[in-house]
Amino acid sequence: MPDDAPAEMTVALDGAVGCIADARSSASEFLTRAQREHGLPVSARAMDLTQLVVSELVTNALKYAPGPVMLQLRITGGSVEITVWDTDPTLPTARSADAGRVGQHGLEIVMAVVQGFEAHREPVGKRITGRLALLDDPLLDFDG
Repeated sequence: MPDDAPAEMTVALDGAVGCIADARSSASEFLTRAQREHGLPVSARAMDLTQLVVSELVTNALKYAPGPVMLQLRITGGSVEITVWDTDPTLPTARSADAGRVGQHGLEIVMAVVQGFEAHREPVGKRITGRLALLDDPLLDFDG
């Protein structure tokens, strides 16, 4: 990656109306800038999944943790890392599948689409990270 590439971006979110949409928009702008200004390859699928993961992680943080939320996007190698920090130290756990359950599928969705997932307690709160490839895996596009 070029030295002036947007390797990292951090956004503070206060939970105000519209901040989840703002977080998705920030993610899109970050990847678009990396693509346009620095020639980094970013597939349409990676763009869409990044916005989905941002939306789900930020929504969960705002729903379950009091106080501010931080969103960090970082390009490392051929991936984008999406990290959300919040003030609640309780680590999330994916619930067992239940087709009849309405809602509360966010973590399941995130874990189904990311290539890497980590959850760590911090001195204050926790940090959740999902990792997505910037380019599609050719095996995922196989229709046969």
